[in-house]
Amino acid sequence: MTKLYSDADFWDAITQRRKILAIFFGITGGCLIGFIALTVLYTQLPYKDPAGPWVIAATCVLVGAYMIFMFPFMGIKFKRSNAYCKMLKFISVGLKEHAVLPFLDIEDWVTRDGVDCNVAVFAVKNIKKDELLRRLIYVDGEKDFPAFEAGGLVSLISQGNLLIEYEFLE
Repeated sequence: MTKLYSDADFWDAITQRRKILAIFFGITGGCLIGFIALTVLYTQLPYKDPAGPWVIAATCVLVGAYMIFMFPFMGIKFKRSNAYCKMLKFISVGLKEHAVLPFLDIEDWVTRDGVDCNVAVFAVKNIKKDELLRRLIYVDGEKDFPAFEAGGLVSLISQGNLLIEYEFLE
């Protein structure tokens, strides 16, 4: 069987998430210190000092720049990294399913639980009727897509329709 994931993948994803959080908390702390310093400076200015509007403008620019940074950084970068960590955690603790299925074709990319995945379509025999159903198996977009051949039998292990291991059968 060819394994797609190892323990090193999980630890690398956690390390990446920790680095992203360290950058975020560092910038948040710097902005907080700058905001407090500008607020203290403004309160220490004499009444109707000509530098007052400049301090207010600098404070507004600081807070605006922080907001512009925060939403894309946490909304895109951290969210995707966190979703990948969750997926890897579910792989390590979740129930696994084994199946031997014939491969049909490949569909377009899809985002599943915040993780980009390729979609491999396999045929599954319907128990009640004499027809084939299509089962979608998701392959992590970070990994190389296996060289499945149409009509070829594949033994696979999945967790929540996410491919973990596979083996080509004759």
